[in-house]
Amino acid sequence: MTPARDARSRAVLDKAARENFPVAPRFLPRAWRDDLMAVYGCVRLLDDIGDGDLPPGGADAALLGVDPGRAGDRGALLDAFETDLHRVFRTARDPGAEGRDVPRHPLLYALVPTVRRHALTPEPFLALVEANRLDQKVRRYGTWEELLGYCELSANPVGRLVLAVTGTTTPERVRRSDAVCTALQIIEHLQDVAEDLALRDRVYLPAEDLERFRVTEADLAAPTANASVRALVAWEARRAHELLNEGVPLVASVPGIPKILIAGFTGGGRAALRALSSARYDVLGGAPRPTPAGVLRETAAVLGRAR
Repeated sequence: MTPARDARSRAVLDKAARENFPVAPRFLPRAWRDDLMAVYGCVRLLDDIGDGDLPPGGADAALLGVDPGRAGDRGALLDAFETDLHRVFRTARDPGAEGRDVPRHPLLYALVPTVRRHALTPEPFLALVEANRLDQKVRRYGTWEELLGYCELSANPVGRLVLAVTGTTTPERVRRSDAVCTALQIIEHLQDVAEDLALRDRVYLPAEDLERFRVTEADLAAPTANASVRALVAWEARRAHELLNEGVPLVASVPGIPKILIAGFTGGGRAALRALSSARYDVLGGAPRPTPAGVLRETAAVLGRAR
């Protein structure tokens, strides 16, 4: 891997520090941290492709085998990403493939040992690819159920991957993890209402709820939130909170060190909800974010309740 590629990968991985929850905290064994960061790098790269957030210059397109002149073609990039993803699993299954048709992008190449160690399957990653394809076609959601269907593709696979890496997968934990991940996705959408509309022409607030609270898209484009927008955001935050409540029994069911990691996801979501509340649900003047101290407090509270 060239130094330039190393720097590019590091820039993607550094985004982990901006998430609402700790991605790979230092208390975890080094091998788990490496594996979680490998998964994160792959998922973050994919989301950057889908959101049009790749750095200029076309370097990632070239790595994926796409002409840099088509670096703005998200559909072509997503197709190339999926092709490279299949190389990950072929290489992981066949160590003899090293040196032949290995993944081209360094962040995908770094995923190979993780897939091999934990017998990961392609399905969660392919669901995330499909979610990003959906983002290119669907920019509005009519109902809460439609939004939940999107989260099933865009968020829930991440929790399933965390369970797989930590060796804690059971059907009941997957069900609870799905609820927590959906909650985290909805909270992120609430934080980013203004950015999603202004930069990506996306609205993740269900149209039926916009109508119920008499909120227009012009209201969402305003510099600050009016009373109706605040009431709508508070309503969606309460829904997310109900889903996030599955985090406590999930944490209680997990043994050992993974308990603290998963508590961090739930605690991060709870801290983000507190940040929304502290901002009086005005998400238009800036995205309310939790502080690291807030995440730690909420994580400790989750662990306490899980006992």
